[in-house]
Amino acid sequence: MRRSELFKHVFAAYRARLASSATGAGILRTESTSCAAQDVLRGQLYRFLPSSNPGTLGFPRGISSCATAKPDSSKRLISAVRLGTAHSSNLPPLFGNSWRSVASLPPVGSLPNSIRYSLYGLLLLTCAVGTYYGTPWSRTQEDESITSKEEETVTNWSNTHEAHPRYYHHPETLYDLERIVKLGHVTTRTIRPTGSGLSPNGLGFSNEGMVNMALMDKVLVVDATKKQITVQAGARIDQVVEALKPHGLTLENYASIKEQQVGGFIQVGAHGTGAAIPPGDERVVKMKVVTPTRGTIELSEESDPELFHLARCGLGTLGIVAEVTLQCVPAHKLVEQTLVSNMKEVRKNHKKWLQQNRHLRYMWIPYTDVVVVIQSNPLLEGQEPPTEKEKDDAGKIKSMMDVYNDMVRKRGKGSTGTVYQEAMTFPAMRDRVLAFAPLDPEHVKRVNKAEATYWRRNTGYRVGWSHEILSFDCGGQQWVSEVCFPAGTVDEPDMSDIKFMEELLELIRKRNIPAPGPIEQRWTSSSRSSMSPASDPSPDRLFSWVGIIMYLPTEDPAQRQAITESFFDYRGAVQKNLWDPYGAYEHWAKVEVRDINKEEAEWSRERLKKRFPVDSFVKAQIEIDPRGIFTNELIETLFPKYRHVQTQ
Repeated sequence: MRRSELFKHVFAAYRARLASSATGAGILRTESTSCAAQDVLRGQLYRFLPSSNPGTLGFPRGISSCATAKPDSSKRLISAVRLGTAHSSNLPPLFGNSWRSVASLPPVGSLPNSIRYSLYGLLLLTCAVGTYYGTPWSRTQEDESITSKEEETVTNWSNTHEAHPRYYHHPETLYDLERIVKLGHVTTRTIRPTGSGLSPNGLGFSNEGMVNMALMDKVLVVDATKKQITVQAGARIDQVVEALKPHGLTLENYASIKEQQVGGFIQVGAHGTGAAIPPGDERVVKMKVVTPTRGTIELSEESDPELFHLARCGLGTLGIVAEVTLQCVPAHKLVEQTLVSNMKEVRKNHKKWLQQNRHLRYMWIPYTDVVVVIQSNPLLEGQEPPTEKEKDDAGKIKSMMDVYNDMVRKRGKGSTGTVYQEAMTFPAMRDRVLAFAPLDPEHVKRVNKAEATYWRRNTGYRVGWSHEILSFDCGGQQWVSEVCFPAGTVDEPDMSDIKFMEELLELIRKRNIPAPGPIEQRWTSSSRSSMSPASDPSPDRLFSWVGIIMYLPTEDPAQRQAITESFFDYRGAVQKNLWDPYGAYEHWAKVEVRDINKEEAEWSRERLKKRFPVDSFVKAQIEIDPRGIFTNELIETLFPKYRHVQTQ
C-alpha cells in the first residue's frame, strides 16, 4: 500500500469514529482538523524517519507543518492524543515553539467517553503507522532510487552463474547503504554485496536480495604525502588508476583485469604476480564497513587488528565494505619481456627468475613443451627502452588461422580467410577455433600447438606504465579453478611449484583431458589477512597460484552443459591428485559447490579448518550478523555453523 493510500485509510477511520459524537462532529466542522491530524501522524513518523520530507510521507509537497494555521483546534487534538500530558517537549522540532505550552488544556479524563475512545483509537493507528514506517523495510522497498523491481536476472561475466534476486539494491551514498543493511537485519532478508559480477563462482549472488555497489564509486581522498587513496568500495580499479595519475602514484599490483571493483578485489583475496608482492588485500590500510549490529565501523591495524585482518578478506560476510584506503606506490613504467622456454629450462632458471624479476608469469600449454615466460621490471631512470623490428600482426596469428581455415574446409562452416577481421584478438580467435570441437582432445591438442606457434612469433619487449603492462586478456567466457599453495620463501624457493606443474601436465596427458591453454602460473608473497589463501605471518613466504580453464566458446546450451561437465571432471581429478599433497586451496572467487553432496561438503569444510581460523571467522560472523543476512548457498555450504546459529 502506498503512503498516500495508507493515510486516506487512517483519516477515514478516524473521522468516522469521531463523527459518532456531537463533540467530535463539532471538531470535524473546524477547518483545521485534517491539518492537525496530519501533524499528529507526521510527528510520529518523523520520530522514526528524521531524514524524510513532507513529500515523502504522503503530504502535499511544500507544507512543513500546518499547525500554526489553526492552533486552537490543533492543540486540542494534540493534547488529547498525548493523553493529558502537560508538556510536549518530546515532540519533534518541526512543531515549533507554539506547541510547547499545553498545560492549560483539559486532560483526557474530562472528555466524553466517545471522544476519549476515539482519540485512543487514533493513537493506536498513529502508533501502527509509526511502527510501519519505523522499520526501514517499507521505506526502502518503495524507494526506487536504491531498490529495483522484483525478480531481476543477474549473471556473472562468464554466464556460468545467475541469480534472480527479489530485491536488488543500488545505494548511491553511505546513508543509503546503512538503510539497506538495517532493512536486511530487521526483515532477516539476505543482502549479498556484489560488484562487477566478475567472480567465476558468483560469490556475491543470492536469489533473495543483493546490493550492487556500482553507484558508490567515488574517489574520496588522495593523500600524496602518505601515498594513500581512499575510495568508495564500488570504485573500479581503472578509476583508481586514473585518480592516482595526477599525483604520480599507482597501485602496487594488478590482477589480470581492471574492471574489478575495489570492494570485491579485496574481499576475495585477488592478486597479481610478483614473488615479493602480496595479494591486494594486504595493501588495505583501513576500511569502513556497514554492519547490522555495530553500525558503521572503521577498521584498521590500530582500532581492531583481529577483526581488521578477518574482514579484509571477509567474503562479504563481515559487513558490506563501504570505503577502502589503499597504500600506493610511485607511478612507474615497466619493461616486459616475453620469451618461449621449456620445462628443462624452467627448472634450471626458475629460482633466478623469481628473485630477479619484480613480476613473473608462466603460461603452460598442455600437450606441448612450451612455457611462455613473461618477465616485467621497472624501467630505470635514464635507461633506454629496448627496441625491435615491428612484427606483422597477420604473421603472428597465421598458425591459428590455418587451423580455422582447415576446419572450415572440412566441416563446411563459415568462410575461410575472414576470421582475423572478425575476431580481432588472438583469444577471440582461439575461441572461434575451439568452438568446432571443444571436447575433442585431438582438436584441442591441435589448437594448443597453434597457440605455441603464436607465442614463438610474439616474443620480444614492450614498454608501458605498470597498469598497462600488468593487465592482460584472459580470453572469452570460461570455467576456471585456481589454487594457491606454499612454495618456500623468496630467498629459498623449494621448487614445489614446478613439481606441481609437472604432475598436472602429466595428469592431463594420462587422462587425455581436452585441456586448452594456457595454464597460468603466478606468484605472490604472503598476506596477513586471516582468510587469504596466501595467509601467513611471515612476509618472506612465497605462494604459487595455478589456474586451469575450459573455455565456453558457444551459446548452444547443450554444448555448454557438456563443457561444464567435462570441466568439473578435470577439476575433480586435479583436486583428488594434487590439492592435499601440495596444500593447495582455491581462490575464494573460484570455489565451486555445484552439485556437491554431503560427503564432499564435509570434506571441504574439514580442509578449510586445517588452513584457516574458521572458528574465529564464524564467531565474528555471528557477532556482526546474527541473523545471517550476508549469507548465500556457497557461504552456508562452507560455514554451516553460521547457518545453524542464524536460524535459531
